[in-house]
Amino acid sequence: MAVSEFQGQSGVAVPIETVIAWQAPPLKFGIGATEEVGYELRRLGVTKALIVTDPNLSRLGLPRRVSSLIEREGIETEVYDQAHVEPTDVSFRQALADLEGQEFDGYVGVGGGSSIDTAKAIDLFKTYPADLMHYLNRPIGEGAPVPGPLRPLLAVPTTAGTGSECTPVCVVDILSLKVKSGISHASLRPWMAVVDPLNTLTMPSEVTAATGYDVLCHALESYTALAYNRRPRWPSPADRPAYIGSNPISDVWCEKALALIGKYFRRAVLNPHDLEARVAMAQAATFAGMGFGNAGVHIPHAVAYPIAGMVRTYRPAGYQGVHEAMVPHGQSVVVTAPATFRFTYPCSPERHLRAAELLGADLRGVSVANGEEVLPRALIDIIRDTGGPRGVSAFGYGEEDVPGLVEGTLKQQRLLSGCPRPVGAGELAAIIRESMSY
Repeated sequence: MAVSEFQGQSGVAVPIETVIAWQAPPLKFGIGATEEVGYELRRLGVTKALIVTDPNLSRLGLPRRVSSLIEREGIETEVYDQAHVEPTDVSFRQALADLEGQEFDGYVGVGGGSSIDTAKAIDLFKTYPADLMHYLNRPIGEGAPVPGPLRPLLAVPTTAGTGSECTPVCVVDILSLKVKSGISHASLRPWMAVVDPLNTLTMPSEVTAATGYDVLCHALESYTALAYNRRPRWPSPADRPAYIGSNPISDVWCEKALALIGKYFRRAVLNPHDLEARVAMAQAATFAGMGFGNAGVHIPHAVAYPIAGMVRTYRPAGYQGVHEAMVPHGQSVVVTAPATFRFTYPCSPERHLRAAELLGADLRGVSVANGEEVLPRALIDIIRDTGGPRGVSAFGYGEEDVPGLVEGTLKQQRLLSGCPRPVGAGELAAIIRESMSY
C-alpha cells in the first residue's frame, strides 16, 4: 500500500491527504499597536472605513479613538456600534438593514469575537448579497462558497479569547432553530490582525475567564484533532476546507498557547491589572487562533453550539448590557472539555499528557497506562481556580435536555468530523451526561 493511502472501513485503500494548506493573516502585536491601524488602512488603499463594535465598547470610547486614528490618515470613517454579544441571524440582518445604501471600501472590527464576526458578516453580505442561509454551513444552510475576495478587514480584538482576528469563520446563533452555526471560508479571514494587549485591560474578571476558556479549548481541540494525513484526500484544492486537522505547523502554535495559559491564565483572571499576564493571554489567544484557524476544533465546540442556542434563563456575571438569557461562548465550550479529553485520550495519549504538562500538570509517575485522568483533572482545576461553571447543569440543563443537546450537536458535522475517533449520538449523550456536574 502506498504511503498516501490508508485502509478504509470497506477494506479498500483510500487516497489520503498529503498537503498542509496553512494560512494566517499578517499580524501586528504589541502595546500601542492600535496606533498603526490608520496607516495600514491607507496602505491598503481604503478611503472610507466602517468601524464595527458593540454598545459597551462604544461607551468606553475605544471605537471613537480608533476612528480618530484612522481619520488622521485622511480616511473617512463611520462607526456601527450595535454588534450583538453572541451574534444572531437577527442581529446580522439588522446590521445590514441599518447600513443599507451606505458603501465602504474597508472595515475594522473592534471588540471581541462578536464584533469581529459581525464585521466579517457585513463585509461578506455587502460585497456578495445573499440570504444568510446561502453561505451558512451545511446541514443547517446551503454552505455555498464565498464567490471571491472581500473588502479589506482589519481586526482589533479587545478580548483574549476567540481568535477571530486570525480565523476564516464567523459564528451566528440561528434563533428559530435554537442552535449556533457559522460561515466558513478562507475569504473571511481578516486582512490583518492588530493585537494590542492594552485593549484587554477593561475586561471584567468573569469575561477574562470566559474568553480564556475559549483559548484553552481552541488549543486543546486543535492539538488533538484528527490529523490532516489521516483524512481522505480532497477531490481538488478548491474542495479542501479551512479546517484541515492537526498538523505540524498548528501544533507549534497550540503548544505555545497552552504553555502561556498554564502560566498566566489564573493571574489574568485574579488580577485584571497584571499587564504581563494580559500580554501573555493576548499572545495565547492569537497563537491558538493561528492553530485552530487551520487545524479546526471538535467535540467541545460542537456541543457548545446547542448549549448556547437552547439556553432559557442563564445570565452570566460580568457581561454588561446583556438583557436576555445567554451562555458566553467560552463557558459553553469548556464545560464538556474534561469528559471530551477523557474520551479522546486513547487516540493520542502522548499528546494529551503533553498538553496537561504544558498546562502545569506534574507527570512524575504518570504513564500512558495510568494517565487518562491527568488532562481532565488539570482542566477542572483551572475551571475551579478561575470561578468557571462546574458543568452543563450550571446553565439550567438537566437529563431531560440531553436528547435536544445531542440533536443540536449532530448538526455540527463540520466540527465533529475533526474528532480523532468516531462519535455519534450515543457517545455524545455519554459525554454530556458525564459533564452535567463535576
